[in-house]
Amino acid sequence: MAGLQRIEREEPSTPAVEVARRLLDHLLTSGQLRSGDRLPPERELAEVFGVGRSAVREALKSLSLLGLLEIRQGDGTYVRGATSDLLPQVLEWGLLLGDHKMDELLEARACVEVDLAELAALRRSANDLTALETHLARMEAVHDSPAKYLEADLAFHRALAQASHNSALTGFQARLESLVVVWIKKNIRKPGEGKLAEHAAVLEAVRARDPRAARAAMHAHMDSATRRLRARLNEQ
Repeated sequence: MAGLQRIEREEPSTPAVEVARRLLDHLLTSGQLRSGDRLPPERELAEVFGVGRSAVREALKSLSLLGLLEIRQGDGTYVRGATSDLLPQVLEWGLLLGDHKMDELLEARACVEVDLAELAALRRSANDLTALETHLARMEAVHDSPAKYLEADLAFHRALAQASHNSALTGFQARLESLVVVWIKKNIRKPGEGKLAEHAAVLEAVRARDPRAARAAMHAHMDSATRRLRARLNEQ
């Protein structure tokens, strides 16, 4: 398989985990494999990665349990279904993209949210503003319920994206949200007052049609939210 390289482990990990990481990364990003394509034999994969066949076999089994691969006894291993549809599930299982990938996703999310806030301040309609106010009020009302608070929080960000009136960025925001929300759900605790204040600052800037203030407020919110999430992940 073109693009795959021999494994040189820099951090403690089992060979099977490293093989699964490389295969998963390749399946999701290379574009070379599609549903129904057959993977090379275990022997060939073992040679490519420089590991034993047992490690390859274990990695393939892990990815098959996730629904990404189908192991057909006596016939080989095949790509199963659209991998992009399964990526949120893969992340929820905690497998195997590596911490640097999550850092990249969080960084991308922050950049997009800041741009969306600026555009929302420039383009929001009265209806957009009402939606944002409604979701912030909901966050305040369900403050003692982490799950309900998260739903209202996400709804606020979706409404902000809609207020940008940029369908491309809105779609990108939705995709990034789907990738990180599974981690957020696992690590959310009782919301703090600071989170409400951060959202309120964004809303006030959008209401005032002040794009610079909206960028600054969202940047501060994303920086704070990212630090909180990374702290939770580091504790684990």
